[in-house]
Amino acid sequence: MHTLLFTGPGGAGTTTVAAAAAVRAARSGRRVQLVTGGPPPAGVAGEDGLVLVRPDPRAELERAWAHWGAQLSAAVPDLALPPATSLVPLPGAAELALLAALGRAAREPADLVVLDAGPLAAATALVGLPGALRWWLEQVLPTRLRMLGAVRTAAVRAGTVRRGAVDVALAAVPALEELLGRLQLTDPAVTAVRLVAVPRAGVAGTLRAATTALAVHGQRPVGVVARVLPPGAGSGDWWAARAAEQEAALGELSEVAAVTTAVESATTPAGADALAALLPDLPGPGAEPAAAPAPERVDGGWRLVLPLPFAEREDVTLTRWEDDLVLTAAGARRSLRLDPLLRRCLVTSGNLVDPGTTGARLEVGFAPDARLWPADLLAAAAGDGSTDGSTDGSTDGSTDGPGDPGGDTAGHGGGNRRTHGG
Repeated sequence: MHTLLFTGPGGAGTTTVAAAAAVRAARSGRRVQLVTGGPPPAGVAGEDGLVLVRPDPRAELERAWAHWGAQLSAAVPDLALPPATSLVPLPGAAELALLAALGRAAREPADLVVLDAGPLAAATALVGLPGALRWWLEQVLPTRLRMLGAVRTAAVRAGTVRRGAVDVALAAVPALEELLGRLQLTDPAVTAVRLVAVPRAGVAGTLRAATTALAVHGQRPVGVVARVLPPGAGSGDWWAARAAEQEAALGELSEVAAVTTAVESATTPAGADALAALLPDLPGPGAEPAAAPAPERVDGGWRLVLPLPFAEREDVTLTRWEDDLVLTAAGARRSLRLDPLLRRCLVTSGNLVDPGTTGARLEVGFAPDARLWPADLLAAAAGDGSTDGSTDGSTDGSTDGPGDPGGDTAGHGGGNRRTHGG
């Protein structure tokens, strides 16, 4: 099953465009689910082959509480818990409800899920949410605690230990992990991201920043749907200026991704036929399966390349935390687990190459950590002798242009070090 995710600046018409794409896909013979957090345009609900899904955060919370709250009450009888109808939703409940709806959609016999992900910031956060939840699970329940939890669960099943609140929490973890396993929002081979925008001055900069934020999570837009003025709709100085602005903006948008135009109408499209006429057919995901960034051998060590289209140096930071690289750019953050080779290395540099362009990328240098490598392997890794394994982890921050020094990356294979994209 593939997903077509739509997002754009507020007021760009993302919900309308997502509904139009869903209708066209359904009319092509595919089984489609349209997932949206807001009211869809008229005529969508009755379209053959299209199932409308509107997550209700309050209902999702009450459904989850009815199940897990009952187990908690049974495990701790003296604990007074509020009924599901008295729960007050927490911030973030809407995003979690959307994830739950997407997880259920992955179980349904659908060919395509069209996701109205809302404004750019919300959509970027949604794409990164499964990874963030996995990260928090690892922090709260590292391997050693999971092993102890497995021992306790076995004891509870054997009847030697009474079931308590901690056992309810442990039972919820596999259910959450199973849900997260069905979500593939960061895989371009499964989820295609399309941006929606009105071509006005400054909008391309907004979409470029969103592209950088999506790249932090491994995604990249495959196209931009531009809501354009009808050709020849008006005359006079005002229309001439507006048309010139639109033409210039379309040129800038084409640098972000391939542009598809959707002509604006005087009124909101009424009915499925009007929605279907709004867009041409939009292809779904067609990229190669996503691969984790892999190190490449260079003199004296290895280099890891992380694509960050349109990133600027001042917006990029990189931190090493134990076995992870923590990348922050354009307001988004992601923790990337290093492969076994790089975990035994020091970070020696972090350089942003071609900043501000579509080919911008962060090149992270690594050198063997003399404390973690046997002497014979250390000599072999040194190659031509450009490094003797005694590196102190410092970086010269060299780039193809001006920038900050490489930052305070001095340290060992673990620990917390930070560098800017200089």
